[in-house]
Amino acid sequence: MKQIIIHVDMDAFYASVEVRDDPSLAGKPLIIGALPTERGVVATCSYEARKYGVHSAMNIKEAYRRCPHGIYMHPNFEKYREISAQLRRIWYDYAVKMETIALDEAYLDVTYSAGDFDRAGEMAREIKARTRSELGLSCSVGIAYSKTAAKTASEEKKPDGYFEIRTPDDFVNLMIDRDVKSLYTVGAKTAEKLNRIGIYTVRDIRERKDEILERFGKHGQLITELAFGIDDRKVIEYKPEDAKSLSREVTFQEDTDNYRMLDDVLVLLALSVEERARRHGLHGKGVTLKLTYSDMQSITRSKAITTADIDAAAIYRETSRLLEQVEKRPVRLVGAGIYNLSTDEGRQMTLDDYLKDPEEDQELITKRLQELQERYGLDFAGHLEDIYHGRVLYRTIEYMRKHFNG
Repeated sequence: MKQIIIHVDMDAFYASVEVRDDPSLAGKPLIIGALPTERGVVATCSYEARKYGVHSAMNIKEAYRRCPHGIYMHPNFEKYREISAQLRRIWYDYAVKMETIALDEAYLDVTYSAGDFDRAGEMAREIKARTRSELGLSCSVGIAYSKTAAKTASEEKKPDGYFEIRTPDDFVNLMIDRDVKSLYTVGAKTAEKLNRIGIYTVRDIRERKDEILERFGKHGQLITELAFGIDDRKVIEYKPEDAKSLSREVTFQEDTDNYRMLDDVLVLLALSVEERARRHGLHGKGVTLKLTYSDMQSITRSKAITTADIDAAAIYRETSRLLEQVEKRPVRLVGAGIYNLSTDEGRQMTLDDYLKDPEEDQELITKRLQELQERYGLDFAGHLEDIYHGRVLYRTIEYMRKHFNG
């Protein structure tokens, strides 16, 4: 049976959630991300803000230049994750397999649950209706024979759209005279290279297939196949254990050269990484430290760990040692993580596990938290779990930085 895939994409997800929860924001240019006085980028924005040329990943200073009268807000990722979980429960009612791309986007394989495109269309409309009635949000949905075509379809009538692309011929007829950048995998750099040799549209790609294959190799093959509507990729269920690493990092609003404060930050990052790993039943076999200096140079240092269970104490201890060894220059970002992940089922005890003293590890974390409380005037009693949330973690670390600078 030929594939039938639904692509669901929420409309300006973060911004739409905020408008839903505060109707006074409706109809206004809302920009979610950093504030204009801070470092950072736009996470997403309302369609009203997009009229001014604001878009995701844009530097926040540029967004403010284009839209100084906009409403700027920090994202609330914990709230968005909760709503994403509700969305996935709706999507799972229809999909045999589901591949989530982000909190607000997924491919649903409905080949066998729908059976044909007519039933798939009914499912898509049900998803849109339930998203509106149960969550008060809108989404755009595309149905197609392939992943590329399904994503193209969902973008065709945004926002609150619905579109079908049933066959490769339908896809080609839709795309043939469009810019090469409209094809999946053709980003700005690839488009520039194609433009340099006189290839501007999908039709040009089809007509100069052999030349593209010769110049671009495997990527050229993918590009030309898509130009002919060919895409046999399957919907692949994402599992947390499929990730190669898990980390938590924070970008400071101002660079810091205080490495004692950076070491303190590693304590909180280690706790946050441990919590995320525990939540998914994951264990790492190594620890990483990441730094980005003020000149944007990034370095990563790693250390393999022989114990089967890397907890917050191990993450902090090893990243602290790695921090001692790096070049001491002003830093704009620090991160801690674990890599070479496995699940509980694949874990084996080692000699180091038997020799390990859990109380000693707990004492290390307890001692360091007490030092942080005394040094910064923080109160972790009853509030430590809040640190696991990205926004609270960020605010706490920024407070620590300002305390040292003050």
